[in-house]
Amino acid sequence: MTEHHTKLTASEIASIWTSYTQDSMSKCVLGYFLEHVEDEEIRSIVQFSYDLSSTHIEKLTTIFQEEQIPTPTGFTYDDDVNMNAPRLYTDPFMLTYINHMAKIGMLGYSGFVSMSARDDIRAYYREGLNETSELYERSSKIALSKGLFVRAPYIAYPSKTDYIDNKKYLSGLNPFSNKRPLNAVEISHLFLNIQTNIMGAKLAISFAQTSPREKIQQWMLRGRDISKKHVQVFTQTLLGNDIQPPVSSDVAITDSTTPPFSDKLTMFHMAFMSAAGTGNYATAAAASQRSDLILNYERQSLEIAQYTKDGADLMISNAWMEQPPTTKDKDQLTKKKDTME
Repeated sequence: MTEHHTKLTASEIASIWTSYTQDSMSKCVLGYFLEHVEDEEIRSIVQFSYDLSSTHIEKLTTIFQEEQIPTPTGFTYDDDVNMNAPRLYTDPFMLTYINHMAKIGMLGYSGFVSMSARDDIRAYYREGLNETSELYERSSKIALSKGLFVRAPYIAYPSKTDYIDNKKYLSGLNPFSNKRPLNAVEISHLFLNIQTNIMGAKLAISFAQTSPREKIQQWMLRGRDISKKHVQVFTQTLLGNDIQPPVSSDVAITDSTTPPFSDKLTMFHMAFMSAAGTGNYATAAAASQRSDLILNYERQSLEIAQYTKDGADLMISNAWMEQPPTTKDKDQLTKKKDTME
């Protein structure tokens, strides 16, 4: 009996293409971290994360080869990393970075599982989800032991259950009326987006500091400014509710100006972070029930979208944006068809 080989769907091709590109970027960043990390506990996390990315690249490469699909170029040590560059990041930043990327990874892998139908692809992403969860667990434990894990704000425990009995609960745009107190769901998303933007701002500063190109520097600094502005908006919202948002130490970046990464990699990294941030904002807007919060998230999403579009234009002008697999252009095929004699 002949075994039927089920072809990959568009969603599965998109998933493995995206995963390969992101893992190749991560391997470059983590390989550079390994050259400079000094704390042995943090080194163990960097090594574990590096090994995961390396293994993922090997498995994904095998899938591309078996399906006879061109393997993405992605990022490589030869083209995108300068291992001889001086230390740019502190050990605590490396740990915080990996912990943050593990959060993004868990969301990504769960999405890829839900978009996959073929047994082997679902198995790959289920395993990846488990591995990324383990990475988050390990990095969180070390961050907690070193006082580097930033907890979300605390609130008083509720004493009873209740129901919303007034439509004013959903309001918040009228500047002349008092806004209702934030609920726990809204606080959790405000806190998450503060932490995400702090990470984005630090990365943008480090990339601007080391890029040799003025246009890239300006774009990175613009990203830093957007992140700082959004942090301020979220922070003021919490403070307006008498909630002091916890913050981490600001010691993250050295004064090195030697680029450890190619501009192609740093631009992709910031675009990746921006996409993750936009997803967080969409989730936060859907989960929030105060209209002023929803409006803020929508406005900020548009700002990030324009920033990302300008970054994409920069990448295209420098031939740095790799094209995802796409369908055939039927109009072009029609024009190029052979004529019958």
